[in-house]
Amino acid sequence: MARRRKPPVDQIVQADCVAELARMPDECFDMCFADPPYNLQLQGELHRPDRSRVNGVEDTWDQFDSMSAYDEFTAAWMSEVKRALKPNGTLWVIGTYHNIYRVGKVLQDLGFWILNDVTWVKKNPMPNFRGVRFTNATESLIWAVRDQERKDYTFNYALMKERNEGKQMRSDWRFNLCTGNERIKDCDGQKVHSTQKPEALDRGRVQETRATLRWDRD
Repeated sequence: MARRRKPPVDQIVQADCVAELARMPDECFDMCFADPPYNLQLQGELHRPDRSRVNGVEDTWDQFDSMSAYDEFTAAWMSEVKRALKPNGTLWVIGTYHNIYRVGKVLQDLGFWILNDVTWVKKNPMPNFRGVRFTNATESLIWAVRDQERKDYTFNYALMKERNEGKQMRSDWRFNLCTGNERIKDCDGQKVHSTQKPEALDRGRVQETRATLRWDRD
C-alpha cells in the first residue's frame, strides 16, 4: 500500500487503524490520542440487582485470543504511531486496569519516554453490580514523548493554568462519563460506540498538549 504524500486534515478516516497509519508519511504528526480496546476478557453477561442486563463492552474488536495477541496488536499500532510522530511529538493513550499496564510496557519497550500518568476520576462511575469489588471509578492516561532527549514537546502551561483558575493543572482529572445528549446514538436510540469518551477529555485537557495537527485513533 502506497503512503500518502501528506496526512488528511480535518477529516475522519474510518478504517483499520494499523493499515491506515501505515499509509501516513514519516514524522508528520504532532500528537496522537489513542483509545485502544480494553481487552476486558468478559466472561458471561453482566446483570444489575434487578436482573436487567447491562449493555457493556461486548464488541468483537475488544476480544483477543490471548494476552500475547493483545500485546502484538498493541505493538503493531504503536510502532506505526511512533514512525508517524515527529521526534518531539507526543502520544496519549487511555485505558483501564485491564490493559494499561501491558500498554505501558509496550510503550516503554518501543522507546517512548513517559512525561505523566494522569488519572481520570469519573464523577458518575458505573457501580459494581455484584458487590464483590471496589467500584471502578478511574481510567488511566499515559502521556509520552517519542524521543526522550526532546524537551520541545507541546505543553501549553500558561493556557492550562489560566483555565484552571490560576492554579497548576494536576494529574487527577474529574469529570463525568459520556452520557445524555453527548452520547452518540443511532436511529434506534442505541449507543453507537460502547466506549465513547466525554468531550471534556479532549476539550478541557488533552488539547492543551497538542499543536495544530493530530491523529486520533479509536
